[in-house]
Amino acid sequence: MDRLILAGDVGGTKTHLGLFNQSAGTLEIVRERRYPTSQFDSLEQACADFLGADAAVNAVCIGVPGPIIDGRTHATNVAWQLSSASLSRALNGVPVRLINDLAAMAYGMVHLKPAEFAVLHRAENPPEHGNIAVLAAGTGLGESALVWEGGKYYAVASEGGHSDFAPHGDEQIELLRFLAGEFGHASYERVLSGPGLWNIYRFLRRESRAEEPAWLSGQIAAGDPSAAVSEAALAGRDPVCVHALTMFCDIYGSEAANLALKVLALGGVFLGGGIAPKILPMLTDGTFVRGFLSKGRLNEILKRIEVRVSLNPAAGLLGAAHYAAAML
Repeated sequence: MDRLILAGDVGGTKTHLGLFNQSAGTLEIVRERRYPTSQFDSLEQACADFLGADAAVNAVCIGVPGPIIDGRTHATNVAWQLSSASLSRALNGVPVRLINDLAAMAYGMVHLKPAEFAVLHRAENPPEHGNIAVLAAGTGLGESALVWEGGKYYAVASEGGHSDFAPHGDEQIELLRFLAGEFGHASYERVLSGPGLWNIYRFLRRESRAEEPAWLSGQIAAGDPSAAVSEAALAGRDPVCVHALTMFCDIYGSEAANLALKVLALGGVFLGGGIAPKILPMLTDGTFVRGFLSKGRLNEILKRIEVRVSLNPAAGLLGAAHYAAAML
């Protein structure tokens, strides 16, 4: 019997919705669409616009940013009031689950094909199965894990992106002081995110005392400041931008190792989110791996952990769809 599933991946910038058909144990996408999150006042409005005449779905799972408590989420980067009960009522009482967006992404990672990954660090004799760590830098920084138990994976949501930024070396210590002066609490998200790259750049521009080029000032004023810094760094057009993106990759590697050690991620570390695929040339130049293998006595364990970048932006949507399929 064919059954329809509505899956979603809500982000601070974009919301990705997909309609899937489950039949004979297989899951196939019927159609999908990405919306600017700011286009709608609520998730209910976005789902209604997407579904149209296909409103009679059998199960719904939406990955949403932030912790979920009693069916409601407390998102830091999305203005919507997100509630599984409210969305279920809007969809005529269909079963609805809201899960953490990084938990959805984690579930999706295990369904991606090898060609949908870029390998940053090749593991030495990895086990067939093991715990997995997932990090995603985008509008914010998301972190989660997959725990291997009883022949299957279970996602563990977290708010690890809001944990304290732990600097390495004098320059990063000064960055910490800069962030603390502006924000009070300096979390990893203040560094490892789109706004985080902009924070790093502003700090380094101040420290360098080098005048910002007029062409760069124009690009920053015209659009996304972090994108302008990233593009300038990748093109090698400005040394401060190169320095900022290099520091970003170094810290990203270090925090990926922190999470890998906390969950003993012998099954691998997967990087998702919108930033990693865009800065892949910098991630693969060795800076990230040096940051990853910077844990002293524990480096021998980290050498056994493979690190991959997901090249499929629909990993979160795919994970939510598989979660919904398991609900049926």
